Amino acid sequence: MYGLINKALQAFLTENYGAALWSRVAHALGLGPEGFEAMLRYDDRLTEELIDTAACVLDKPRAALLEDVGAFLATIEPLRRLLRFGGSDYWEFLFSLDELQGRGLMTLPDLELPELSLRSESGGRFVIEVRGPIAGWGAVMAGLLRAMADDYGALVLIEAAAPSGGLERVQVMLLEAAYASGRRFDLALPPTRVPA
Repeated sequence: MYGLINKALQAFLTENYGAALWSRVAHALGLGPEGFEAMLRYDDRLTEELIDTAACVLDKPRAALLEDVGAFLATIEPLRRLLRFGGSDYWEFLFSLDELQGRGLMTLPDLELPELSLRSESGGRFVIEVRGPIAGWGAVMAGLLRAMADDYGALVLIEAAAPSGGLERVQVMLLEAAYASGRRFDLALPPTRVPA
């Protein structure tokens, strides 16, 4: 797996819990404080160990940690922009999730993102099925979906179901698509001023 995933976990831990906590996690894994290189490939087992070690050091359940990571990912502006291109409202965004893996592969062809499949049910209910190389992608998606609901201003209930046979499910109940004003989003980035 690309170090990009591990680097994102490292950034989450450093930005939310400080460099000292990251140093403890890195030391426990036998890594230097610089951690991971985004474009290098690492064994999936190291990613599993990273998640488990961080959960242990934080005394936090693995699923809760991964859900927080998902919410953190949605705050990274380039990723947020990629996600917001999925639709003008949360409803459209949900329907764009089937394409998310493909959009990620367009930027990094060997990136191992989870496979997502959306099933729409009656009354604003959705089920997102998640298959990934590492257990816990469902929790990451739950956090990301929750953060994106806030970004769009939608009122939703989100629950990650217990994994079954390598398949993780996230249940979404869209209560109101325009509950609050969402964060501003423009298709074009604002122009940058070039010094004279």
